[in-house]
Amino acid sequence: MRNEGEAKVPSALSVAERPIGRALPWGKHALFPRGVATCLRGAGSSCHLAPPRLGGGGPKRPLLPPGPERSGHSGSPAVPLGWLGAALPGSPRSAMGLACTLFLRAGPGRCVLRPPSSRLLCRDLQANFAKKLKPVEDESGKASPRSPALSPEQQERIRRNKEAALQRLASRSVPAGFGEGWRWQLAGEFTKPYFSQLMAFVADERKRHTIYPPPQQVFTWTQMCDIRDVKVVILGQDPYHGPSQAHGLCFSVQRPVPPPPSLENIYKELSADIEDFTHPGHGDLTGWAKQGVLLLNAVLTVRAHQANSHKEKGWEQFTDAVVSWLNNNLDGLVFMLWGAYAQKKGSSIDRKRHHILQTVHPSPLSVHRGFFGCRHFSKTNELLKKSGKKPIDWREL
Repeated sequence: MRNEGEAKVPSALSVAERPIGRALPWGKHALFPRGVATCLRGAGSSCHLAPPRLGGGGPKRPLLPPGPERSGHSGSPAVPLGWLGAALPGSPRSAMGLACTLFLRAGPGRCVLRPPSSRLLCRDLQANFAKKLKPVEDESGKASPRSPALSPEQQERIRRNKEAALQRLASRSVPAGFGEGWRWQLAGEFTKPYFSQLMAFVADERKRHTIYPPPQQVFTWTQMCDIRDVKVVILGQDPYHGPSQAHGLCFSVQRPVPPPPSLENIYKELSADIEDFTHPGHGDLTGWAKQGVLLLNAVLTVRAHQANSHKEKGWEQFTDAVVSWLNNNLDGLVFMLWGAYAQKKGSSIDRKRHHILQTVHPSPLSVHRGFFGCRHFSKTNELLKKSGKKPIDWREL
C-alpha cells in the first residue's frame, strides 16, 4: 500500500530513549525486546505505543480491525498486532486518513494511535527488519524474530539505573534513626509490603499506647558501627518493657536504670571469665556495640508493661533479613545464641563460615543450667584472634 510520496525510514529509537506509552514523533519507530512498532505519518499527531503482549501472532496483510477497542488514551483506538493500513474506526478513510502499525514478533501486542490530522504514509518494514533479527524458538517450538542483544555497556547502564532507582525508592521508606552504614544493604526490605504494614502498625500503636523504645532509639544497633564492621552477634528476643529501660540494644538498659537480672548474670559470668573485669555500675552496653558487637532483639518494639505485645507483627521477618545478610556477606562472625529462642532464630547460620556458641538463657530461671561457666566471652576473643580480627574489650563499658 502506498500514498503520495515515499517516506524515508528513520533510525530506530531504543526503549530507553522512547519509553513504552510515550508519544512517538512522526517518522520514528521503536525497538522492543520482542519486536518493532512503526508509525509513519505526514504531520499532525503522534503514535502512542503500548507494551506488546505474549502469545499468538496476527495477520500480516492489511485488514480492517473488527471493532474499536479502547486504550488508556481518550479517543485513541487500539490497533491489534499485525494490522496494516487499518482505517481508524468511526471515520471514512478519506476524512481521517490511514493508520499504519507493524509489530515484528511472534505474539499479540497493541500500538495505540491518536486520530491523525492528515494522511498517513505507510511503509512495510517487515522485510528489512526480518533480515536483521535472528529467529529464536518460542515455547511452541516455532521460530520467531528477536531484537538484537544489548551491548555490555547498555546492560551495565541498565543495571546501574535500576540500582539507583531502587535506592531512591528505598530512601523514601527508610525509618528514622536507621544508620547510614546499614540502610543500603537492607534497602530491599524497606519497600516490601510487610515492612510498610509494620511501620503503620507501630505508628498506630504509638498513638494509642506507650511504646518502648522511643522512635529515635529503635534502631540504635545500626548507629554504633558499620554493618561490615560487625564481629560478634548476640541475639535477644523482646525489648525491656519498663520505663527508660530499652534503647535499641538487647540486654542493655539506659543509665541510670539498674541492670535487670539477666544482665546482672551476664556480668557475673564476665567476672569469672575475663581477667580484671569489674561490674561497671550501670547496664549500658554501648561500649560493646561500638566495638562491633551487634546486640539485636528479634522484636524491636513493645507496649509498656506487656511483654511480647509486638510479637509476630513483622519485626521477626525484618531481623531475620539482618541475620541473613550478615550470614551471607561476612565471614568469621561469632554468634552467641543464648536460649532456645535465639538458637532457633540462628538455625540457618552457616556453621562452616561462622562460629556458633550456644547455651541457656542468662535468666535467673535457667542461668544455673549452663550459662554460668560457659566462658563465651573468652572463647569469642580466641575465635576472633584466629580469624585475624581484633578481640573485644569486654571491660570497656
